[in-house]
Amino acid sequence: MLIEDLHVILKVAEFRSITAAATSLDMQTATASAAVKRVEASLGAELFVRTTRSLRLSPAGERYLPQCEEALKMLEQAKMNMRGELGIIDGEIRIALSSDLGRNLVTPWLDEFLLKYPTVSLRSNISDSNIDFYRDSVDMALRYGSPSDANMYGFKICDVPRVICASPNYLAKHRIPTHPNDLLEHNILFYQLHDVLQNEWRFSHEDTTHKIKLNGNRASNDGDLVRRWCVAGKGIAIKSCLDLSDDLLSGRLLSMMNEYKPTATELWLVCPSRQSITPTVRLLKDLFREKANAILERLAEKGAI
Repeated sequence: MLIEDLHVILKVAEFRSITAAATSLDMQTATASAAVKRVEASLGAELFVRTTRSLRLSPAGERYLPQCEEALKMLEQAKMNMRGELGIIDGEIRIALSSDLGRNLVTPWLDEFLLKYPTVSLRSNISDSNIDFYRDSVDMALRYGSPSDANMYGFKICDVPRVICASPNYLAKHRIPTHPNDLLEHNILFYQLHDVLQNEWRFSHEDTTHKIKLNGNRASNDGDLVRRWCVAGKGIAIKSCLDLSDDLLSGRLLSMMNEYKPTATELWLVCPSRQSITPTVRLLKDLFREKANAILERLAEKGAI
């Protein structure tokens, strides 16, 4: 019995569909179907009850699949332990990245990593949408905010201040805001997440919280587009200082109202389980911490945060 066939069996059980499992595994449906037949022939029992419209686990499948999954986890963990002891770094990095952070900062970091470890390959998923580890073909996600699922395992990379910013061109034409209420006079560039417009901003100043609802003529669910609008002088934005780091350091954007602190966030490297923490993941965690903290130090030296 091939281990690869057992992986197919588990995917079929997960999706309740041979076609969906094949799509997830990047193989032909006929190939996945043949794998199911080989395992069932080896066991002498049908693992699935198939009809023209549905597929479900048989009683034998309900008994066999949990043990099969545990056995594969043990084999994978043993393999990772051995490779870690030998210092072997290879395989595929399947990572999910948010749009702005992924395109403008992390992709060059990963390019450096691949140059250092030429046997490693990369599959990058760039999107501001939430990743489902059980649906999407990713093994880790670098995301703002701490993990919300207690079953996931993550490494905190750093605390990330957020900044209020605009381009020099925009500020040359408009009065520079010094208080949250001044923002009512400006065009605000909004980020939209899950169809929720983030147009209510909060600031802390001397143990006081300021909350203000703002207006603007542009909004997007793509953080990178919001940044581009800001650089082009279309209005004022509030974003992670890491996303804006190159623009802030080069002077394409200027931070404002630094005494009024927007709610900060955190950067985390998240994996679906402790068993998925490979030597490669640990190296990436160290790389991300080193790179992110170096940028935060430069921003602090410049007075941008």
